[in-house]
Amino acid sequence: MTSTTLTPRTLGQDALEVSPLGLGCMGMSQSFGPRPPRDEMMTFLRAAVDRGVTLFDTAEVYGPFHNEELVGEALAPVRDDVVIATKFGFAFDADGHQTGVSSRPEHIRAAVEGSLQRLGIDTIDLLYQHRVDPDVPIEDVAGTVKELIAAGKVRHFGMSEAGVGTIRRAHAVQPVTALQSEYSLFWREPEDQILPVLAELGIGFVPFSPLGRGFLTGQLTAGTEFGAGDIRATLPRFEADALRANLALVDLVRKVAERKGVTLGQVALAWLLAQQPWIVPIPGTRRLERLEENLGAAEVELGPDDLAELDDASRSVQVQGERYPEAMQQMIDR
Repeated sequence: MTSTTLTPRTLGQDALEVSPLGLGCMGMSQSFGPRPPRDEMMTFLRAAVDRGVTLFDTAEVYGPFHNEELVGEALAPVRDDVVIATKFGFAFDADGHQTGVSSRPEHIRAAVEGSLQRLGIDTIDLLYQHRVDPDVPIEDVAGTVKELIAAGKVRHFGMSEAGVGTIRRAHAVQPVTALQSEYSLFWREPEDQILPVLAELGIGFVPFSPLGRGFLTGQLTAGTEFGAGDIRATLPRFEADALRANLALVDLVRKVAERKGVTLGQVALAWLLAQQPWIVPIPGTRRLERLEENLGAAEVELGPDDLAELDDASRSVQVQGERYPEAMQQMIDR
């Protein structure tokens, strides 16, 4: 099966054209249990291209480094047909272990050289600052990326988990094409301040975890236990009591899915796509049937009554448990 019928969307004032849903590639290297066989992931990534996906999201810290090598090799035959997004912003020790954040200009330049080499490309299509570095003025970060764009090593500048003040300051130096942050029926914080600023400045939005790390697929139950290496085992909102309470949201969303004759995950993604034409979710998966299901969300039409019902459902359930443990939460710029 192949598909080229996905209607593209554009990100940012510089109109970066991408498929309506991208593919988050992190889980192919970490965070969701054992790393799958490399050859299987190579085949999977190429199948995603065949099905119309053009936006692929990776980062130097995924693995670390493994994910960029995998994505680069898999997409090499179709390099001119895809948009490769990667990220800088973490520091590493001599053994390659992540030790904190760093966006010093010299670190950014070195990170970009490493990413270009691992990805096997001449230019990074979309370069994100992965986390804001409180010790480096954002003007210095944006200015360094601007120089890299002028040098032809980067095409577009993105930010991840940045607050509105930081976004404005960065955008004044180098226009920001896209912001990446978590957003879904399970986590709607960006609506308060982030989305209005993005609309004002003409910045695209790329939600990660648009299915709530699997929560909005309906596959989790009150008795679900997360195995070794699964990041959800460390997240407060997936602890047993919190998960049990949060499943009330899934029950409400399922009513809409059943009425529409589609899956719960498709409704969750279709709700995101209906929020703004400049929103491009990047659900992560390693399974072809799940990828095809996710892409099917682009064909799901939610009317005003459907959207109102989903809004009411989301607002009626007070999500239990924090989004991240304290150490991870402190890295979020708000």
